[in-house]
Amino acid sequence: MEWIYQYGLFLAKIATFAIAIAAIALLIISATQRKSGRRGELTLTDLSEQYRNMQEEMAFARLPPAEQKLWNKEQKKKDKAEAKKAKLAAKNGEKKTEKSCVYVLGFKGSIDAHEVEALREEVTAILAIAKAGDEVLLKLESPGGMVHGYGLAASQLDRLRKKGIRLTAIVDKVAASGGYMMACVADRIVAAPFAVIGSIGVVAQLPNFHRLLKKNDIDVELHTAGEFKRTLTLFGENTDQGREKFREELNKTHQLFKDFVREQRPSLDIDQVATGEHWFGIQAKEKGLIDDIGTSDDLVIDYIQHSDVISVCYAQRKRLVDRVTGSVAESTDRLLLRWWQRGQKPLV
Repeated sequence: MEWIYQYGLFLAKIATFAIAIAAIALLIISATQRKSGRRGELTLTDLSEQYRNMQEEMAFARLPPAEQKLWNKEQKKKDKAEAKKAKLAAKNGEKKTEKSCVYVLGFKGSIDAHEVEALREEVTAILAIAKAGDEVLLKLESPGGMVHGYGLAASQLDRLRKKGIRLTAIVDKVAASGGYMMACVADRIVAAPFAVIGSIGVVAQLPNFHRLLKKNDIDVELHTAGEFKRTLTLFGENTDQGREKFREELNKTHQLFKDFVREQRPSLDIDQVATGEHWFGIQAKEKGLIDDIGTSDDLVIDYIQHSDVISVCYAQRKRLVDRVTGSVAESTDRLLLRWWQRGQKPLV
């Protein structure tokens, strides 16, 4: 048994040494990030160039082997000539005729809409360089969540409209409740035929353990200053007055939501659609909730034909602890979204 003890001690030493090295590495990385002063990184991707490269690859793949060599030679000559032409133009001080630019943003919203922090940075970056005629395409996916979070997200999008930058929201899967609050800020809303749209309503629920605690002779004391500082509680005994006040607050929030949508889309019959219901894209177009039917892929390709299309993505640097907890939160959000989708609409 002595060798087992010695072997276990040896493994413990190795583990301790490895943990120590990892901790030192993390401290160095953390110190470097603090020194740089940058909270995150902005990534720009030329989607126009990506699409043209894909076109060339597909065209090349369809050629017979004998023609592929000839195509490669011609392509090299073409690239060399274009590079020479661009160099000469730059030397002579000639400016290239600039196309309008379409900036593509992505927002896949969680329950607390924490993605608004990245959206804020992306919008600010676009406003810093956008010119007349430029547009923004928002690829939006969210079933909604906390009112204040999605209210701030909608306000970030409104910054674009106030600066005269045309905004298009494209929904491939779902933009409901808070998601639709964001979408309705856009000048144009496009959705896939079976995307879930609407749900202009407010919901809140919480369990109450008062009877269980009372049964086990457990008292919970709640002290407040202000008649309605706390309307409903998890552990105390809720009153009819508290419930009525809670419902009143929900109705007020719903009214604010309705007023906001009405302001953004004046032609919409708000009383008809603000029932908390949601519809598929085809039905949503009939009711005026969206403007057109389509997918983000088709929309991006259409823009590429006449504009430079740039994807703008801001990613925040995360600590190790944040990465772990963030992954758990994202998994929970995905689970809640699946439950929501299964409970609201039949599976196909």
